[in-house]
Amino acid sequence: MRAKTRLIHGGIVGDEATGAVSTPIYQVSTYKQQSVGVFNGYEYSRTGNPTRHALEVLISDLEGGKAGFAFGSGMAAISSVMMLFSKGDHIVLTDDVYGGTYRVMTKVLNRFGISSTFVDSSDITEVEAAIEPNTKAIFLESPTNPLLKVTDIEGIAKLGKEKGLLTIVDNTFMTPYFQQPIAQGADIVLHSATKYIGGHSDVVAGLVVVATDELAEELHFIQNSVGAVLGPQDSWLLIRGIKTLGLRMEEHNENALKIAKFLVAHDAIGKVYYPGFEDHPGYELMKKQATGFGGMISFDVGSEDKADELLAKLRYFTLAESLGAVESLISIPARMTHASIPRDRRLELGITDGLVRISVGIEDVEDLLEDLEQALA
Repeated sequence: MRAKTRLIHGGIVGDEATGAVSTPIYQVSTYKQQSVGVFNGYEYSRTGNPTRHALEVLISDLEGGKAGFAFGSGMAAISSVMMLFSKGDHIVLTDDVYGGTYRVMTKVLNRFGISSTFVDSSDITEVEAAIEPNTKAIFLESPTNPLLKVTDIEGIAKLGKEKGLLTIVDNTFMTPYFQQPIAQGADIVLHSATKYIGGHSDVVAGLVVVATDELAEELHFIQNSVGAVLGPQDSWLLIRGIKTLGLRMEEHNENALKIAKFLVAHDAIGKVYYPGFEDHPGYELMKKQATGFGGMISFDVGSEDKADELLAKLRYFTLAESLGAVESLISIPARMTHASIPRDRRLELGITDGLVRISVGIEDVEDLLEDLEQALA
């Protein structure tokens, strides 16, 4: 089954009981039992819900894993995965990771004795050097948010196996349509499904796929115990969104390439971060481990004031925190998505006050180019 067909015919299709071609929304909290402990697959919707289950099977199918799990947000997914670890454990993470991930590791999970080290994961020697005797996992984004650095997933996964560590990949930017980390050796893949998988700015959700039955059993125990589960209506919205994921990702990809070429040639732009350029350090690696370059671009206009001037003049780029939607979104990472990272650390990473991040939508690209041109003039 090819990629676009799998998006529509993968997982659990329709409803056998009624013949409905769309998975029903099972808006139910509890289920009738024939006798104590004897029930027809479901007992309580925190533990399992048919609509959520259909989504979980589908994302597992798309990522090539053993089991999928749906959570109330991307951060709920990340936090639940981190509950696989214990007091005294250590995690190595990508340095310019999403600000929410940085915050939960350094402000919340550290209270429970889980420590973390942030390194440039595009340099595998830095990752290896950061591994300590108590290290349990390597957590990476590829490409990263917002500087779009590319990490060798297969290389990191191999290092992880040699050291007895789990490899966790945040695949939000690429989605399983463009990149499948489990096939490259990763143990756990997660998504902020709020972004491209949902794709329409109408749902907040997180998804996780695991590569082994053992991890599936552990994570299901955590999901059921903690209860940060996705509701049935939001699960249904994701199933619906996934059906057009391939079409959307191809359009995001095509539009982003045209806009990146426009930006790199513009005198008002200092630097453009986009992995689809041949001179990008991760270009060849991206071509090897992904089938597209995605819809994200970051660029530097030089200062906070110039960034604000740009925002004030744009018509079709919506100033918003999120990404991966059908509409084009724009943000200033230093004051928005990555504001939780201390300024000195941001500047050290290259997240300047003039850095702008755009999530290229699926509008007519000529309208987007004209909008950027008039705003930068």
